Amino acid sequence: MGHKQFLALGQTARRLLGVPPGKGDVPLNMLISQQGKINHGRLAVILFSICTVVLGIILSFVPWLDYIIFRELRLWNGSLSYSYWQKPGVVRLTKVYIFNVTNPSGFLEHGEKPKLVEVGPFVYREDMEKVNIKFHDNDTITYQHNKILRFVPELSVNKDQKLTVPNIPLLTVTSFSPNLAGLVVSGLASVLSVAYKKTAEPFVKVTAEQLVFGYDDPLVTLAHYFYPKGKRPNSQMGLLLARNGTLDEVSTIYTGQKSMSRFGYLDKINGLDHLPHWKDSPCNDIRASEGSFFPPRAVTKSDLVHVYDKDICRILPLQYRRDVYKDGIQTGLYTPPASTFESADVNPDNKCYCQGEKCPPRGLQNISPCQYSAPVYLSYPHFYDAEPSLLDKFEGLKPVQKTHETYFMIQPKLGVPLEGFVRVQLNIKVSRAPNIYVNSINKFPDIIFPVMWIEEGIHEVTTPIWRWIYLATTVGPIAAPLLTYSMIVFGTLTIIAVFIKAYKSFVIGQNSIEIVEIGRETLRRGSMILHSTQKMCLREPPYILLPQTSIDGVREFSQSLGDVGKSDLGLECETLIRSDNSFIMSERRCSLGFRLPNF
Repeated sequence: MGHKQFLALGQTARRLLGVPPGKGDVPLNMLISQQGKINHGRLAVILFSICTVVLGIILSFVPWLDYIIFRELRLWNGSLSYSYWQKPGVVRLTKVYIFNVTNPSGFLEHGEKPKLVEVGPFVYREDMEKVNIKFHDNDTITYQHNKILRFVPELSVNKDQKLTVPNIPLLTVTSFSPNLAGLVVSGLASVLSVAYKKTAEPFVKVTAEQLVFGYDDPLVTLAHYFYPKGKRPNSQMGLLLARNGTLDEVSTIYTGQKSMSRFGYLDKINGLDHLPHWKDSPCNDIRASEGSFFPPRAVTKSDLVHVYDKDICRILPLQYRRDVYKDGIQTGLYTPPASTFESADVNPDNKCYCQGEKCPPRGLQNISPCQYSAPVYLSYPHFYDAEPSLLDKFEGLKPVQKTHETYFMIQPKLGVPLEGFVRVQLNIKVSRAPNIYVNSINKFPDIIFPVMWIEEGIHEVTTPIWRWIYLATTVGPIAAPLLTYSMIVFGTLTIIAVFIKAYKSFVIGQNSIEIVEIGRETLRRGSMILHSTQKMCLREPPYILLPQTSIDGVREFSQSLGDVGKSDLGLECETLIRSDNSFIMSERRCSLGFRLPNF
């Protein structure tokens, strides 16, 4: 016999599947065929199960979930993160708290400590989107911010109430007088006493709206016309006046297409790879996030990230502290390290912020280079975590860590902040002008005077963004292994079930064929025997001339013939069926079991 076109089932498989021994080779191709025809349904199930098992094995070794997550996380036109980044839709609030000076006369005339009363919050909702977006081949994207701040009265105190605050333009000008020549100082004093006597007050009364978004001041208007172009201040005095509208600043950040280790970090600002306000590193570094995304900690393995804020003219380091949960999602809590506003004597990295002058005490940073040379100093609200001497000069300041600390909650796998606030205080450094007697300006002492503090950030992300983050970071890591292992188990069990069903059908089919064949043979043989027996039994016996004998002999002969008739001449056929469906046929052949009696 030639080569068989099928594989035979092994002895081990026979024992596992219960195939009786001695039945010959069982072909495996019977899995997909039935009576010589291909069973397309069974073939489809087998192929689908095999593909399911193979795919499950492959997916268990391949980080396919991370591929999907990072694909949607990277910035490209069409990704989920792009729509969130381009127009966040989150409720981003800016809260302003202003220090109202309640004893300006006592402070100037009698040397009292300034009594400060915090008034606020004055809440503004920031509607922001990125405009003029351009993608580049070097894994970066360029854009500008378009911001609109809208007052939220239901969350705010009365913005029209008058508050007493230092006259920043005036005190800025007079603070330079000790470094000016005597003739110039005399001319300045004359101008202030004649032309600006009514407005040249050390303290002014303004509303929160005016202080934040601008009010007319003659000195600011004068400076606007005489300052060189490019360094020219606004035509009005307003601490947040430059925030509204499309900002001039052009930012370039990394999209994460090539590397997630710098995802969301700045590459350039206005075409420069450093901050122009500071001469040396690390003060002029721009390797920081603009606040939307951070490099995922799961990728960088670093506990330190940086955030850039244009209003504070520097990048803020943020140190990982511990894991916390935000709305059911695991995040990392980040706060600035203690060295952020440390004195240059303790932290030499802060020396480059001093700009040739004596470095301020702990808790302060000079940001005058990006405030049109106005002596503005940055600190945490209420001089939190600052030199105690700064706090001792005022009444009404009460630093509280929970209220005044800057913090971010950043999801470590995605680098997306779910909550975060930057809290900073703006202070004016006043240097005494002893030769300017107008309106008691000469009595204003050397002091770092708090003006207001700002809290800006988000309390929560939108529901669609939260849902996406929750699926990617909480549900996905559990569902992905379950899916892959379920595919392997399901496919394997399906193949086993098909094997068992196919082999059972095959074995029963083989026995059924044997039963039918044996039955046919038995019927054929039984028919032949019965036919021949009937011919023998139904043949009329010949007449025999019997000699005259006794009546007893005749009776014996007649009785013998009668017995033969009663038992159908001794014919008996039985057919029995074993428990394993095979036949036992016991035949008793027909015979004429009599003999003539002796006479």
